[in-house]
Amino acid sequence: MTAGNSSTEMVFPVAARASIAQLRASTIREVANAGMGIADVLPFWFGESDQVTPSFIRTAAADALEQGKTFYTHNLGMPALRSALAAYVSDLHGATLIDHIAVTSAGVNALMLAAQLLLNPGDRVVAVTPLWPNLVEIPKILGAAVETVTLDYGAQGWALDLDRLLDALTPGTKMLLVNSPNNPTGWVMPAAQQRAVLAHCRALGIWIVADEVYERLYFGPGVAAPSFLDLAERDERVICINSFSKAWRMTGWRLGWMVLPTGLMGDLGKLIEYNTSCAPDFVQYAGLAAVREGSAVARQVTAELVQARDHLVSLLETIPGLSVHKPDGAMYLFFALGAEAARDSLTFCKRLVQEAGLGLAPGVAFGPEGEGYVRWCYACEPARLDEGVARLRRFLERAAP
Repeated sequence: MTAGNSSTEMVFPVAARASIAQLRASTIREVANAGMGIADVLPFWFGESDQVTPSFIRTAAADALEQGKTFYTHNLGMPALRSALAAYVSDLHGATLIDHIAVTSAGVNALMLAAQLLLNPGDRVVAVTPLWPNLVEIPKILGAAVETVTLDYGAQGWALDLDRLLDALTPGTKMLLVNSPNNPTGWVMPAAQQRAVLAHCRALGIWIVADEVYERLYFGPGVAAPSFLDLAERDERVICINSFSKAWRMTGWRLGWMVLPTGLMGDLGKLIEYNTSCAPDFVQYAGLAAVREGSAVARQVTAELVQARDHLVSLLETIPGLSVHKPDGAMYLFFALGAEAARDSLTFCKRLVQEAGLGLAPGVAFGPEGEGYVRWCYACEPARLDEGVARLRRFLERAAP
């Protein structure tokens, strides 16, 4: 029977399984798509720098390609990179062996792998929100149920009610998801709160999966944000996720790593094999250059972000009606912006793109808790921020009743 030539041809329904169909789509991407084809849009919607990866990292990858580094590597990453990462983590957070390090094809791949390692259908997961949607949706792909504890927004910016979080971490909870420094709010979990959460999760046998990809983009004392790795033993129920994307401006390289108990390594190797087999060989050489030679870059990126944050906050504070506070980390401002944004941040951000040529991320992209806010990525030159704020000011003045 030739397809399309018979009136009796059978038609079968085509659909993903229900848990996939119910995943929320990225409204950040929806706003970005609305800006396609519009000239001169200033995009602040994605979480990446406007500068390219440093040349010594690009050169390391090019050299590796020239040398033919295009073959499969070990599932857990090439030994030289794992060893370098073990030394890097040890310098920041205390003794860490290579046996606790696995290289992954991006930080988000590491998050998926952690979920695949631990979660069964019906498991209960608690997440601190507002939050990058991938973290909330990944457990749902595996049939787990996600409950949220929302940060509070007040006179000092975003903060966590620790008692509310501990109350949510009940017996039978399988996993806690924490992203600190946080995307989108820039909130950083203090070490004292981490200590209390770790003790509580130890007592109840709850896994902690900590997304710490912004740990070097920290504006407090020291060279990195407080980490569960500062407190936890390496073989207890703590998995810390990291990425090359932010500190070394490597978003497009898709390279990350995990710090996790050795007891999970054998099964993790199997999962990596069935997901991606391994991270690309030549990309790992770029990561090796970043870890070995990139400390100055990470410090420079952070210093530039502090200046950009302070500059953007000072500009936004001159616009009547805005509520803006300086975050302690990451590369974002997440702030309240006008009555229309409070009602429907997605529609508001689409209007900003189409009428003002300004691209911000809608707060609802980070969960219903984010409705009424917008996210502005300030990892760019001050002149771009100046123009962006000028466009926002003109738009709000036109829209004012």
